Amino acid sequence: MPLLSTTSVVTALRAAGCVFAEDEAELILTTARTPDEAAAMVDRRVAGLPLELVLGWAEFAGLRITVEPGVFVPRRRTEFLVERALATVPGARVVVDLCCGSGAVGAALAASLDGAELHAADIDPAAVRCARRNIAPHGGHAHEGDLFAALPARLRGHVDILAANVPYVPTGEVPLLPSEARDHEPLVALDGGRDGLDVLRRVAAEAPEWLAPGGCLLVETSERQASHALDALRRSGLTAHAAVPEERYAHVVIGTRP
Repeated sequence: MPLLSTTSVVTALRAAGCVFAEDEAELILTTARTPDEAAAMVDRRVAGLPLELVLGWAEFAGLRITVEPGVFVPRRRTEFLVERALATVPGARVVVDLCCGSGAVGAALAASLDGAELHAADIDPAAVRCARRNIAPHGGHAHEGDLFAALPARLRGHVDILAANVPYVPTGEVPLLPSEARDHEPLVALDGGRDGLDVLRRVAAEAPEWLAPGGCLLVETSERQASHALDALRRSGLTAHAAVPEERYAHVVIGTRP
């Protein structure tokens, strides 16, 4: 098959409604190993598959994170959660990435923390398989199970950073999500219950038992949910505050064990 030209790929992507057609074309053409593979990738993108799943990877915090069909794609805004975790506990020795999805948060934290012990956990077997690949270079351990039940008991009371990128979309709003999320990502990674805070409350309730003294829980949420999320952290005995970046649309609530 002849080489695809950048112009022809851009034209096809733009016709399919891809806003950043030029950037996507470059990524596809540099990722594909053969002309046939490039053509197949363009066809999948034109059919509506998210770009990251077409490529097989997503950029996150300077890392190339492997993503697979049926696994939540890490959002660039979540890099703020990583930044706040590192700023809050810069010397963390034990890190847990709860509701880990692809393991992007855990991998990014471990990449910046020399020699930290990393554990990632998710209830979705597909996510755990994907996370295992992404955290292996950092010596991380991936566990399958429901929240803290998935973790080794020996971590109780010793976790310095507990990053929990929980699902926080209210059930009634899931149908309103962009099709790339609604149609291609697992419901368990999106649906946070009636008000979007069901999983966050569960995490907050148990977090103090797992955190080391001075350890912190960090959870991404939305602007309208932030005050209720902070209440949940405080009810569990954590000292809590919210962090919002100036230039990115992200809201992170942080709870610290006294």
